[in-house]
Amino acid sequence: MNVLVVVIYVVFAIAALLTLWRIIVGPSILDRAVASDVLLTLVMCALGADMVIHHHTRTLPVLLIIAAVGVFGSVAIARFVARRDSTR
Repeated sequence: MNVLVVVIYVVFAIAALLTLWRIIVGPSILDRAVASDVLLTLVMCALGADMVIHHHTRTLPVLLIIAAVGVFGSVAIARFVARRDSTR
């Protein structure tokens, strides 16, 4: 069981590092927005895996807040990009 937990966390860490690289490098704001959504999803999956492994639900409110931030952030970026594209 401990080896599986380490493998899960290593996979999440590698995916998070690759996602951070995409956020930093870009090249466009939409690429960064998608990467930030992926990073939030990775954090949610890691917290969910932790809940399953340790048999608790203490981080469930944190998962709900992260999901809400992700949705509202995506909507805000989509409105910003749509407004910017309509002025061209």
